[in-house]
Formats: sequence, C-alpha cells, structure tokens
Amino acid sequence: MTGTGGLTVAVELATRKRDEAGQALAQVLRRHDHALQQLDQLSSYAADTQGRWSVSAQTHTSPQIVGHYYQFMARLDQTIALQQGVIDEAHRQCLAARKVLMEAEVYLAGLQRLLEKRRQEYARLAARREQKQTDEFASRRRTATPDTCQDKP
Repeated sequence: MTGTGGLTVAVELATRKRDEAGQALAQVLRRHDHALQQLDQLSSYAADTQGRWSVSAQTHTSPQIVGHYYQFMARLDQTIALQQGVIDEAHRQCLAARKVLMEAEVYLAGLQRLLEKRRQEYARLAARREQKQTDEFASRRRTATPDTCQDKP
C-alpha cells in the first residue's frame, strides 16, 4: 500500500491538529467558566453589600459614609460590567474555537474517507492481480499437461 503513505501522514497530522483544537476549546471553556464564577462572586458580593447597607442605613449614618458607599457601589458596578465584557470575549473565543474544531473534524473525516477509498482500490487491484496470476498459472498448467479426457489415435 505504497500509495497511501502520504495520506496516512496527512491523516496523522490532521488528527493531531484536531486534538489540539479540542484542547484549545477545552481551555477556552475553562476560562469562560472561571469568568462566569467571578461574575457570580462579584454579583453576590454586591447584593450582600446592598443588603447590609439597607440594614445599616436605618441607623444614623453620616453623609460622608453615604458618599463612600455610593462610590464603592459605582466601582463595584463598573467591575461587574468589565467582568461581563470578559465573559462576552470568552464566549466569542468559545465560538471561534468550536468553529476551528469543527473544521478540523470535517477535514480529518474527508482525509479518512479518501484513505479508506484508496485502501479499497489497492485491495481491489491486488485481488485482480492475484486472480490474473491464478488464471495464468492454471492456463499454463493446462497447456503443459496433456488432457486425459481426449481420445488417443
């Protein structure tokens, strides 16, 4: 099967690229999940802080503390918005990595189909060659030995 050597190498390379694309997707998915966890933590912290402030605001608080609270909450909201941007970017990266993986899988499947066709063709040619040799051998054998069924003069 000398004609499939190049294809075999191409299939191995495509398999490696597909595996690398799968690993890259897994890494991007982990980053996306981590970003989601961070957003959840920030949102929970903001909600807890808001809840504590509601309770403590019922007591007498100075205007300076109220100002600090609103500044802190504004910065926390900015941080949450930035984290949402990180999540959006991670989502775009996930989509791109999935596309790369799918393209690699399609390419690999095409190469594997082509390799299988070539192997079948080589097997078919080998079977023909073997049949031809068998037929030639039988023909030579028939002509080399006299036929016992013929009438002798």
